[in-house]
Amino acid sequence: MSDGNDGEISTANTMRERAGESRIKLWLVLGARRLVVTGAIAVVFFVSFVVAGTVLYPPLKSEIARTDTIETMFSTMIGANITGTTLVVTISQLVISQENGPLGDQRQRMSDAMDFRNFVGELLGHTTPSDPSAFLKEIISATESRAYELRDSIGEDGNEELREELDEFVDSLTGNADTVKDQLDGAVFGTFDVLFAALNFNYSWKIFHVERMRDEYSDSLDDEQHRLFEELKTSLSMFGPAREHIKTLYFQWALIDLSQLILYAAIPALFVAGAMLAFVGSGTFTGTTLGVTDILWVVSGAFTVTLVPFMLLVSYILRIATVAKRTLAIGPLILRDSQR
Repeated sequence: MSDGNDGEISTANTMRERAGESRIKLWLVLGARRLVVTGAIAVVFFVSFVVAGTVLYPPLKSEIARTDTIETMFSTMIGANITGTTLVVTISQLVISQENGPLGDQRQRMSDAMDFRNFVGELLGHTTPSDPSAFLKEIISATESRAYELRDSIGEDGNEELREELDEFVDSLTGNADTVKDQLDGAVFGTFDVLFAALNFNYSWKIFHVERMRDEYSDSLDDEQHRLFEELKTSLSMFGPAREHIKTLYFQWALIDLSQLILYAAIPALFVAGAMLAFVGSGTFTGTTLGVTDILWVVSGAFTVTLVPFMLLVSYILRIATVAKRTLAIGPLILRDSQR
């Protein structure tokens, strides 16, 4: 007898449902475009700075008149941006260094990649697709086919409990597979769509149940059914390294994008910081707009611009760190309480 109940076999079809977290939070840290997140952070920071400068005592205008506030703020930001840009160059070098190496290492990389590709081709029964989204879809489709074949092999005269568990398992697997395949359809690598869809396929939980049912009902299975269990486990197991490979490529892609964007943002940030030091003082902006002093609008906007490189870093690392945490284990290890 299984020590689980029906609810322990089926899982939700998306990562959000399995994690039990809000749609807004997952959209912010994973789904949203990183430039949109960066813009949202910048707007929130700008508004908060204006409100703080208006409400808090002493007012910013009188503070600037008495002290070297602007000079302190923006001279610090010049140093921070130069340091941050240097750090970005270092990150780029680390990412690029993984692609460099002697001929022997490159040949081994190619050999390993082709070995895996050939193995997956044998699993699929045809040429392995080169497009990442199609590659993952084909593995999932092969897994579905093997799950149906296994369920059909358990006839009416077979073990009734096993047949009931297999029915629910296959229904859960195909529902999850259909959701992920729909998300992969038309997804282009370079965007987060391919990896986001792959995260929704809960392959590790499925491997566990394949192993559990095979071992628990071993005495009721014939050689052919044992073979079908093993083939289903193999196809599920192939999804793990395939997803990890695509995740690694995406991380490298995203870090290179991040490096380029920070370099682009650093130039206007340095210009604005230098302009604030050279041209803006206590008597430069003396008027009021919308009930807020002009100097506060200018300082808030300029300070926000100088922080854009850091905001880009925050938005990208939020996604990368979240994905890394959710994919720490490869194989049937469940680390999150909500998925146990």
